Formats: sequence, structure tokens, C-alpha cells
Amino acid sequence: MAHIPDGILAAPVLIGGAVLAAGGVALALRQIDDRAIIRTAILSATFFAGSLISVPVGPSSVHLLLAGLMGVMLGSGAFLSVLVGLVLQALLFGFGGLTTLGVNTVNIALPGVLLGLALGPTIRRTTRPGLRAGLAALVGALSVLGTGGLVAACLALSSPAYAPVASVLLATYLPLALVEAAITAAVVGFLARVEPDALRPAA
Repeated sequence: MAHIPDGILAAPVLIGGAVLAAGGVALALRQIDDRAIIRTAILSATFFAGSLISVPVGPSSVHLLLAGLMGVMLGSGAFLSVLVGLVLQALLFGFGGLTTLGVNTVNIALPGVLLGLALGPTIRRTTRPGLRAGLAALVGALSVLGTGGLVAACLALSSPAYAPVASVLLATYLPLALVEAAITAAVVGFLARVEPDALRPAA
């Protein structure tokens, strides 16, 4: 799962994650404008609800992340959207942890933000629906795999004993990557037809 609970990670990993998350959220707050607030809230609520539903896969479980979609639609604002969702989940349902909020925020949001920055301009600019869908699917899938890689890296860096578990957890993200590829392509394609401005990051 992308939600790493308290008591597992080493202090340097927790501190590094908190610093990176603080930087991402600070950047989002500096760049956000009025039109981004509602969109950020909607995507945060969608992430909050979607990631509460876990599906068992092998020895672990997976849930929707939607980081690729947030990266395309919000840019750096995805850090803020993910953090709000994680805070509410931790406080209301005990899902994830409080000490790991920074690490979990970075693990989920960072791949989507980077891929949104890299491929988002082409997704918004192209007039070819097939290319747009393919790139959106790539963003969705790679965001999930990026999160899986970061979760595995955090576990492996915290203790060598976690290395075998980390590799198994990474494999469980493969089915989710396919699902998120389809969801991201469908949502991006729909918005491109009915509301293209929704694909322009407001942050």
C-alpha cells in the first residue's frame, strides 16, 4: 500500500520525506490561484474517497491513487491535494500515519507532478485524441509505478530486512498501473472534449 503506517520507517527517511513534502506544499501555495481552489478540493476529495477502498493483491493491497490525473490537472498543486486527503484519512480513520504524512505525500504526489510537468503540455496541446489518450495513460501508469518504487525505496532504506518485502510490494502495483492508465486516459479525454481549461494547471 502507498500509505506507510507509523513505526516502520527510519528517522532519516521520515525527516527527508517531511522536508520534501513541505517544499512541495510551499511551492503549491505560492503558485495557487483562485480558480485552482475548487479543483484542488474536488481532486482531494476524490483521492480521499478512492484511496479508502483497498483491493487485496497478493500479500498486500492496492487502492486508487489518481496522482497522474492530479499532476496533469494541478501541477505542483497535487502536493497540497494529496496532503489534505492523507491528513483527513489519518485523523478520521487511522489510515496511514501522522509521522509518515510527509513521506506518504511525496511518494504519492511526486511521480504525478513530475510526469504532469513532462507530458502535460503535449497532452493539452495535441489535437489528436489517440495521442492524448496514450500519453494520459502513460502518465497514469508511470505515476503508480513511481509511487511503488518510492514506497519500496523508503522501506529498503529504513532497514535491509524490508528489502524482500519491498520488491514484492512493488509487483502488486502492476495491476493498479493498468487500471489507473485507463482511468486517466478516460478522464483526460472527456475533459479535453467538454472543458479543456480543466487540464490547465492552476498551480
